[in-house]
Amino acid sequence: MDFLSNRIRQVKPSATLAVAARAKELQAMGRDVIDLGAGEPDFDTPKHIKKAARQALKSGFTKYTAVSGIAELKQAVINKISNDNGLVYQPNEIVVTVGGKQAFYNLAQATLNPGDEVIIPAPYWVSYPDMVLLAEGKPVIVDSDEANGFKLTAAQLEQAITAKTKYVVINSPSNPTGSAYSKDELMALGTMLQRHPQVWAIVDDIYEKIIFDGFQFFTLAQVVPELKPRTLLLNGVSKSYAMTGWRIGYAAGPAPIIKAMETIQSQSTSCATSIAQKAAVAALSGPQKCIKPMLKAFQARRDYVVAELNNMPGISCRAPEGAFYVYPCIAGLIGRKTPDGQTINDSVALAAHLLDNQGVAMVPGVAFGKDPYFRISFATSMENLEQAMRRIRIVAEQLTAN
Repeated sequence: MDFLSNRIRQVKPSATLAVAARAKELQAMGRDVIDLGAGEPDFDTPKHIKKAARQALKSGFTKYTAVSGIAELKQAVINKISNDNGLVYQPNEIVVTVGGKQAFYNLAQATLNPGDEVIIPAPYWVSYPDMVLLAEGKPVIVDSDEANGFKLTAAQLEQAITAKTKYVVINSPSNPTGSAYSKDELMALGTMLQRHPQVWAIVDDIYEKIIFDGFQFFTLAQVVPELKPRTLLLNGVSKSYAMTGWRIGYAAGPAPIIKAMETIQSQSTSCATSIAQKAAVAALSGPQKCIKPMLKAFQARRDYVVAELNNMPGISCRAPEGAFYVYPCIAGLIGRKTPDGQTINDSVALAAHLLDNQGVAMVPGVAFGKDPYFRISFATSMENLEQAMRRIRIVAEQLTAN
């Protein structure tokens, strides 16, 4: 309708949330649906974190806080980044946001002008391009190759940079592929960025603690310290501490940019929830051993899912370095016909067929900018994964038989 703004016409609803909503709708109707679309840990928030929230309630800590976050949480963020990433920030270089997503959104709104270009490697998290569009920026999508681990190369970065480039986005480990950049790969990208001083980096490290096989995580400014003055580091507690619903993210970067992000936030959500901020202090400052059981379970699930998918006809799957997703290639199923004569032309058709016929919900690769793939979240029980793999195998065998 004409009443809507031009900017909203450019933006698509979140595909991952749409899949989750459809799965819940079918479940409410009594359908047996296994949801492999949700990007959140299936574990409960650790007890000491919930205890901190209860204490906040008991003490009456239920009022507005400073827009940029309580001092205690900002210091916990500073300590975390110093201990884990070897980078030093001051309180005026930290802003606490309503989830990691708002950190990116605030940054885009605060710094992008019409036509500013943001380089986004594909496959990408579904919200990056749309948040850039909402800020009237221009997403520049650079297709990454599975043979290179779905990671942006320095040569691709250089080719994509123009006079209008403002940012490059680096998400490691990645949603949706789970791919993570090595120290050498970050060094190559950082060296390239040093040759283009007008280009800043947005570094999304939300999955940094969920890594496998002894992979060593590094963040960009840790590897190339010269880039710290033009790097925005985004992170949060949602994934590592099973706190998705608590909605606490944060950003670290140059004080003038952080202040601008705070101004945007002051006119939208004002501040993150006071109780959740106290819980986040406990998450970042408390015992980190609570992550280990989750990580052990995630690795076992990853190994199982990768092995199963690679043994199915028409499907191949790379083992990711981190996060809790796999991004299998379904090229061998494209063009095949279902038992009722429907042709599978892309990942959207396959996802719809799996959901309607086998009750398995997953997000098609089109949503992440690269087909023919789909994203499977293994942040669910092994029992669910075993049943889901059986159902996917049925479809793969039916398609390759036709």
